[in-house]
Amino acid sequence: MMGQVMDAFSMGLVLMGLVFFAAGSIGMLRFPDVYTRLHALTKADNLGLGLVVAGVALQAGSLSLVFKLILIWGLVLAAGAAGCHLVAQRARRRESRRL
Repeated sequence: MMGQVMDAFSMGLVLMGLVFFAAGSIGMLRFPDVYTRLHALTKADNLGLGLVVAGVALQAGSLSLVFKLILIWGLVLAAGAAGCHLVAQRARRRESRRL
């Protein structure tokens, strides 16, 4: 019985993560400018990945696998922030050239 509850909770976290991934992707396609697109994509995808990692971590067989998942999530957070910063910086430079 407890295993089924844990499986259902894990599945719910993964599904919520996928919903956030979809929302970020839709936001990237629908928002009008670079900055709002970056915001929608990075925030929603980071939260979505966090929920997916939490759901998968509940099903992990060992503590070392949980630490690896958390490490991967942290590296993706850092890479996403760095990439977002670079894209926003490039967009700002392009706008300042037009003025």
